Amino acid sequence: MDIIEELRWRGSIFDITPGAEELVGSEKIPVYVGFDPTARSLHVGNMVPIMGLVRMQRHGHSPIAIAGAGTGMIGDPSGRDDERQLLSVDQIDENVENIKRQLAHFLDFDTKSNPARVINNADWLRKVGMTDFLRDVGKHFTVNYMLAKESVASRMVREQGISYTEFSYMLLQAYDFLVLHDTYGCKMQMGGSDQWGNILAGVDLIRRARGEQAHALAYPLITTASGQKFGKSVGGAPTLDPEETSPYRFYQFWINVDDADVVPYLKLFTLLGPDEIGGYEEAVASEPQKREAQRALAETVTEMVHGPNGVAAALKATDVLFGGELDGLSAAELLDIFADVPSTKLQRDSFQGEGMPVAQLLTAAGAATSNGEARRLIEGGGVYLNNVRVTDARSRVGINQATDGEVILLRRGARNYHMVRLV
Repeated sequence: MDIIEELRWRGSIFDITPGAEELVGSEKIPVYVGFDPTARSLHVGNMVPIMGLVRMQRHGHSPIAIAGAGTGMIGDPSGRDDERQLLSVDQIDENVENIKRQLAHFLDFDTKSNPARVINNADWLRKVGMTDFLRDVGKHFTVNYMLAKESVASRMVREQGISYTEFSYMLLQAYDFLVLHDTYGCKMQMGGSDQWGNILAGVDLIRRARGEQAHALAYPLITTASGQKFGKSVGGAPTLDPEETSPYRFYQFWINVDDADVVPYLKLFTLLGPDEIGGYEEAVASEPQKREAQRALAETVTEMVHGPNGVAAALKATDVLFGGELDGLSAAELLDIFADVPSTKLQRDSFQGEGMPVAQLLTAAGAATSNGEARRLIEGGGVYLNNVRVTDARSRVGINQATDGEVILLRRGARNYHMVRLV
């Protein structure tokens, strides 16, 4: 498959300008995607355009990722009901550096033929003068043209309207495309379907200001089979930053994908080809309970974002969740794995010396209603301390049995966990 055929097969094209397919099929070109630094980390939704750049590079094109510290000072109104809170310049610049590091997990910056670039649009947007910008860019756009764009029109009908600041965002993004066209010969911008109007503004600016043809490609809004926006959950979209979303949590997001979504997600978020994905599609249809496709998705994407060590940590944590040994895990990792189970704080002093009787610990943690019930549970073989079965109801639990001196994991039966935190 050529690049456009592959993107169509993967469900990655919402719209594309006429002539774009012929262009990328006949020559190797620079293509760019912009990333908004309004948060310190990219999230799973950003992986759609990231993977678009990855696929373009694999087909010989040169990917450019714009880390928008310039446009980030304004804020994109697309898809928003109200104006976003503006960040300080220092915070934006810090976010940009973090995003650059994350993009390095995906793109090849060392190949000699078509190396990737990460460019900060603050390099030109923070330097351009107001009158120069209005003269060289603003004159090419009518207010009527801008009002017709969805990102503006949807805000105009609301009581709060749209500020002149956000109204100008479209022109700034169009100017980015012009600068990249002049500097690197960039002929295509890609982005989400909510960016289509902004991207076309750049295409129009290049045509009007330079008399040359540029192109646009938009990705569809990704939803689950139930219609929910992809990546959204109670805690928000999982991010690509391990300090915000641990490799274990990241892996769990993908392993829990619904059967109806897993094959489309394998196409969108991995580099697996038709034969491999076809095999997983058959597995979903014939033996869905084995969740082979989900495991392949989770392991492949987690390795891409967090590397082999991240996958190993996620698998180790998952094994612990199902009764595996705790060796090698920190207290922080255990608290992350068992964040949703009942947790009790107990005084660390109670575990000094001879320690606390295990039956008393079970009762204090809420795993048993009384010391008598705790002893009966232990004698019946249904109690585990740090995933090791407790065999003696008279045993005591000392500080040395707490991971990092901070947490003790109790389990009653197969999956009834209780976390004890020593304070």
